[in-house]
Amino acid sequence: MHASLARCGIAGWLDFDRDLRAHGPTVRAMTAVLALRGPGGEGVWLDEHIALGHRRLPVLDPAGGAQPMLAKDGERVLAALAYGGETYNHRDLALPAQTRSDTEAVLRAYLRWGEDFAQRLEGMYAIALWDARRECLLLVRDRLGVKPLYYLPAGSGALFASEPKAIAAHPLGRLSVDLDGLRELLASVRTPGHAVYRGLREVRPGEIVRIDRTGVHARRYWRPAPAEHRDDWPATVHTVRSLLSRAVTGQLHADVPLCALLSGGLDSSAVAALAVAARPDLRTVSLDDPDDAPHARAAAAFLRTRHEQVTVDAAQLADVVHRAAALTALELPTGLGEFHVSLYLLFRSVAERATVALTGEGADELFGGYPWCHDPRAAGTFPWLAGPYAARADPSGPSTDVLSPELSAALELPEYRDDAYASALSEVDHVPSEGPAQRRMRASRYLHLTRLLPILLDRMDRMSMACGIEARVPFCDHRLVEYAYNVPWSMHTYDGREKSLLRAAVSEDLPADVLRRRKRPYPVASDPAYELALRSQLLHVLEDSTSPVRPLLDTAKAWHLIVAPIAQPGLDAGRRAVELLLSLDRWLRTVPLVSLPF
Repeated sequence: MHASLARCGIAGWLDFDRDLRAHGPTVRAMTAVLALRGPGGEGVWLDEHIALGHRRLPVLDPAGGAQPMLAKDGERVLAALAYGGETYNHRDLALPAQTRSDTEAVLRAYLRWGEDFAQRLEGMYAIALWDARRECLLLVRDRLGVKPLYYLPAGSGALFASEPKAIAAHPLGRLSVDLDGLRELLASVRTPGHAVYRGLREVRPGEIVRIDRTGVHARRYWRPAPAEHRDDWPATVHTVRSLLSRAVTGQLHADVPLCALLSGGLDSSAVAALAVAARPDLRTVSLDDPDDAPHARAAAAFLRTRHEQVTVDAAQLADVVHRAAALTALELPTGLGEFHVSLYLLFRSVAERATVALTGEGADELFGGYPWCHDPRAAGTFPWLAGPYAARADPSGPSTDVLSPELSAALELPEYRDDAYASALSEVDHVPSEGPAQRRMRASRYLHLTRLLPILLDRMDRMSMACGIEARVPFCDHRLVEYAYNVPWSMHTYDGREKSLLRAAVSEDLPADVLRRRKRPYPVASDPAYELALRSQLLHVLEDSTSPVRPLLDTAKAWHLIVAPIAQPGLDAGRRAVELLLSLDRWLRTVPLVSLPF
């Protein structure tokens, strides 16, 4: 049996100059903010210089898996752990255990292997571990960054949590945003470690952060690394299918209801097909989108799953309560509000049926599913921000036209993007034998895995956790990522189509119409009523003299967004601008702007 610890959130406080044993209410306040991540239980542990908080939903072995969990030698505490997520291989670590929980396996792994323990874990996790013997705190994040983890240096220590809002609940954690944070937000880049809020840091995917009396020390324990690919085509196809099947099967373990999201596209259908082989009674769920719905029904019929479709209409998407719930979960403004709200509503419906959901997230970044992956024009910047793709993929870039001239000049967004792109390219290592074309495609894949994928994983985690759903991502299994990252691009596109390798790997598992289906963007609202509702909301913002976003705008251009003709849904930069301004207005009512040069 597998002790599933779904819906977890962690928070805590480290301070070498304070006795924190009297500060239980403060840490409980931080932990309470994460209630949606763990609505079924709370735990707080206090020691002289460290306080750990945890929210969880115990579904098996409640006493054995309770957190924070301590390792003791008699009465002496050796280490304490607050941990969120899943370690899928915890039973394979061959560690002595008194419980069936993966929490204990993680703690014992550290006691045996020290900081090298992270390299032995397989799963999605955010870990806060206090080593009382060394007087140091370790913050550890899974390799691809599925589970979020943040920290804010404060006093002679740090505050840390699964979400910034938990840090903000601490008196020392008042968050603000300066010009650099606005740049990161509005340039549509995802700088690893940057968390938009002033002074706040995000633990990078595959990173261990150690905080002790000497300061903060960070090191990577994993990142995509180049290697010579020596398998021929049949062996490559077989290995990809084998690795994906292993990942899916390993992520089926749960002692709570489980389902798979199924759009009828290649990625979600591949996951469902491999899951149903082990779970013939698999439940699948999809949005009732006019384009996706027939394909989802056909795939479900072929796989014989128990399929349900969820309807989300324009009124639900525009509803201020739904938008507030989604944006509160996201914690940052976005020009892609409808994507977040629709995903939130989908997960809210899923929560009536299941607690765990398998998804196809990550396949496009790993196997080259986007059109810009195959377009030589998408060069010189992040591919998804290049030329014809920016209007769809960039949630804020086109929208910055409505900013005031003074703010636009101060932001210097083109220069910021260029610097971020150059910095990302400098991280890419190559195999010596690679030619120019191969080097270019390796760099593109690295950018997708380290800059674009984290944005999508964060969206998935925030929207699912807000509904009490644990979303799992088999395509982010690090063994599959390591292998596919080093497959030559010519194999990824052997028949001239996107994701040729993935199609070949699951060719015997799916019907021909699914295998032939081309990549489609996430569904967007086609009903003009949605955009009209958004414009009405923006009208109220622009007429509100107390609106914090108004001083940042070119007022004439902002008003034009309300009266401009409605363009093709999903491709209109104007809609993205309206979405962004609405979310900025809401965000800036709770987060102060500081140190602006005008």
